[in-house]
Amino acid sequence: MTDTVKIRGRSSAEKRRPSVFWVLSGLVLPIWSLMVRYRFTPQSKLPQTGPFIIAPNHYSEIDPIAVGAAVWHLGRLPRFMAKASLFKIPVFGRLLRASGQIPVERVGAARPGAGSANPIGAAAELIANDSGVIVYPEGTLTRDPELWPMRGKTGAIRLALESGIPVIPVAHWGTQELMPRYAKRIHPFPRKTIHVSVGEPLDLSKYADRPLDQRVMNEATRDLMDAITALLAELRGETPPPERWDPTKHQQSETGRF
Repeated sequence: MTDTVKIRGRSSAEKRRPSVFWVLSGLVLPIWSLMVRYRFTPQSKLPQTGPFIIAPNHYSEIDPIAVGAAVWHLGRLPRFMAKASLFKIPVFGRLLRASGQIPVERVGAARPGAGSANPIGAAAELIANDSGVIVYPEGTLTRDPELWPMRGKTGAIRLALESGIPVIPVAHWGTQELMPRYAKRIHPFPRKTIHVSVGEPLDLSKYADRPLDQRVMNEATRDLMDAITALLAELRGETPPPERWDPTKHQQSETGRF
């Protein structure tokens, strides 16, 4: 396993501004810190200004909290793209909006002029607010038996290529000890260690002059998944499988439990 260190991220301007995040962090982080400690690789950092897309691996249902808290420790506010229907739920929907989460429609459901309820509107919102967003390129928990990243979907890459917002590969390892894949409860004690590695923004320059068709999206997505897998291999101190897990080759559904 690669060397990791404790880290205290610089507080960005957006994190210093009063917001609902202050309330959430005050309620959630003290409890979370009783269960979890973080170890970041020495090179792990996030841009302290400007929009960005974080693309992490995904193997536990508690990953969003783990990654969100890691982003907070690195000095930025964690935001996710969430189903637009969730924003219609009383109170919960207001909390999502107040904390800067971004509504998106399911594939095929977005309407022209729907603002941030579609990927292009989401990109405009990120740019306008100089904010970052966490997008899981696998779209669901990995089906790989050994929890390596599986075949990715093109959403994160499409957002990056169409907007010019940098996409940053991230790997983490340890949340499976806190909550195994599809487990019904967490195991908070003894305290768990989550190792995190934040890579450099993915170099997408070779796609700049190419039409953004499905072939390009798939190729760039493979580059992203390769980068995430390489970071995870360093954290785990193991060699990943030679071929990335593809659910369709194993008669598994693309989303949801399997």
